Amino acid sequence: MRRTILAVSLCLLLLTPPAFAGPNGVTVTPEPKPAAQIPVVRPEPAAVKQELPLKQEITNIRWATHEDALTGQSKLRLVLDVSGPVRVEAETAAAPTPRLVVNIKGAVPGKVKDALSFGGKIADGAELVATGLDSSRLIVDVPLMLEDGDYRVFTLPSDPKFNRPFRVVVDVNKKVPPVTYKFRPGLKNKVIAIDPGHGGSDPGAIGLGKSQEKVITLAVAKQVQALLEKAGAKVIMTRQDDRDVFGPNATAVEELKARTSIANNRKADVFISIHINSFTNSAAGGTSTYYYQKTPYDMLLAQNLQSALLQAGGLYDRGANPANFYVIKRTVMPATLVELAFISNPEEEKLLNTPQFQQKMAQGIVQGLDRFFAQAAKLGGER
Repeated sequence: MRRTILAVSLCLLLLTPPAFAGPNGVTVTPEPKPAAQIPVVRPEPAAVKQELPLKQEITNIRWATHEDALTGQSKLRLVLDVSGPVRVEAETAAAPTPRLVVNIKGAVPGKVKDALSFGGKIADGAELVATGLDSSRLIVDVPLMLEDGDYRVFTLPSDPKFNRPFRVVVDVNKKVPPVTYKFRPGLKNKVIAIDPGHGGSDPGAIGLGKSQEKVITLAVAKQVQALLEKAGAKVIMTRQDDRDVFGPNATAVEELKARTSIANNRKADVFISIHINSFTNSAAGGTSTYYYQKTPYDMLLAQNLQSALLQAGGLYDRGANPANFYVIKRTVMPATLVELAFISNPEEEKLLNTPQFQQKMAQGIVQGLDRFFAQAAKLGGER
């Protein structure tokens, strides 16, 4: 017990601050030092979430036409005022009619007129539509397909000094057809280019019965040639037999360009490319025609051929459709590509191999050409 009391007393003595003699002999016990302060870490206030700028608005659309003082070329300029910066992309489209499509990313239409009319000399009209929560599309309808050099789309920054907002600018040049066409009714003295599709190293589509497109297109083309020449027309054939038009080992573009060059160099009035269709589903069938509206007459030519071919062949109507095929785009005259039937359809493949059906379709092409020239003459005078 005595040992325990001694131990406790010793602990208390060690824990008690020592006293010392102060001035005048007064015993002083020092104040205990305060405990070290532990810094208090307070959480930083939450960062204020920075709001993204509100979507921009298209606040105004204005337009004007003018002629270039140097070139004399007519131009349509559309200016869209926007409340802030946006991004723009432009592309051309053939369907349902030739048009320039300008996609505007970052802005929606405000209280602006959403449809404009221009009278058809350079463009027919324009429509502005919202395509999303923060995007818009300007669609400019034009009479003829535009090439890259026929339009320009760009943006201009805002200019507070002159009170000018951010702007989207669309310039469309007046499209001038390479040739002025004035047609006369009838087939006599017309120069008609006939292009039997594929040939030589390129068999084209092959049917289940091993029929080759290149053989059938040449057979039909020769019958068309005979009928047209009998009617007094001059016929230019891109090939008269089974060969590559450009020559062996040509690229696809070289081969196609060789065909269009024949028609262009010989100044044909119209160009007809004859083809046979094919699809993975053997049930697909019918007749179709295709055009690229580079002159005022391409669609008219396709429609007349389609109508006559349907009457001649009696197959399903797949329509006269806009397309971007090389041979109808790169010929300077009105041009059409016809797809007589489907070689992948067993029934139509059999028809395509019969002289009777080939003759019917050749007559349909000639009848369609005759109707085209009659209608074109009413629109554009004589040629």
